[in-house]
Amino acid sequence: MSDLVFLTEPEPPRGEAFAIAAGIRRLVAPNPGPMTYHGTNTYLIEGIGGTTVLDPGPDNAAHVAAILAAAGNVARIFLTHGHPDHIGALPALERATGAPVFAHTRGTADGAAIGLWTALHTPGHAADHLCFARADGVVFTGDHVMGFATSVVMPPEGDMAAYITGLRRLLARQDAVFLPGHGPPIDDTRGYTQALLDHRLAREAAIVAALAEHPHTPAALVGRLYPGLDKRLRGAAEASVGAHLIKLAAEGRAESAVGVWRPAAR
Repeated sequence: MSDLVFLTEPEPPRGEAFAIAAGIRRLVAPNPGPMTYHGTNTYLIEGIGGTTVLDPGPDNAAHVAAILAAAGNVARIFLTHGHPDHIGALPALERATGAPVFAHTRGTADGAAIGLWTALHTPGHAADHLCFARADGVVFTGDHVMGFATSVVMPPEGDMAAYITGLRRLLARQDAVFLPGHGPPIDDTRGYTQALLDHRLAREAAIVAALAEHPHTPAALVGRLYPGLDKRLRGAAEASVGAHLIKLAAEGRAESAVGVWRPAAR
């Protein structure tokens, strides 16, 4: 099993785009929190014809103004997924630029090529989640793989089986760097993805072991599996446990009655 070690970074500049990779700048939105770390990363990608904005971020006028000031001519907009901390600023940015939007909900399918970028459909955290990959090994991973924390998988939109499949898909690649939706770049792409996968499978094994001892509610499992958890994260932890239980039920390994889970009858 690989050890999962989260990445940290100093507080980034606010309202200022800074270089993060060749031809790519990062602008961190002013929405810090336990689920967003320092804030949502909006990326500005230089290209022929103008700048691609990836994930406009939350609905915040100052952040939109910073995007427009830094980007210049906005040629297109990429969305990794439709959660408000990633697309809240989209209407304002569309009104200001008229730029076309590329998102799974707007018809961008798995394998679609947009300029130098290829869309990878990676549901799990969100049903519409896309990563965007370039041939040189740069991949925008949105909330599918983040360095500061594990991704929340919250049913019914979140799907743990799909999420694990998506991790294995990235693990099979040979990418150079992941640029996530929150937090710093991830250079050890395969090692970190393997650690995330191992972590999820270990969590699943712990749930199976707990159910084998006696039936549990999801809340009781959270108390057992997440000792000392920040109370602000309890809802997210219970959702992820629920996603694991749904996966186990689909595999015929667990079942529930009145919200209490136990091993599936053989």
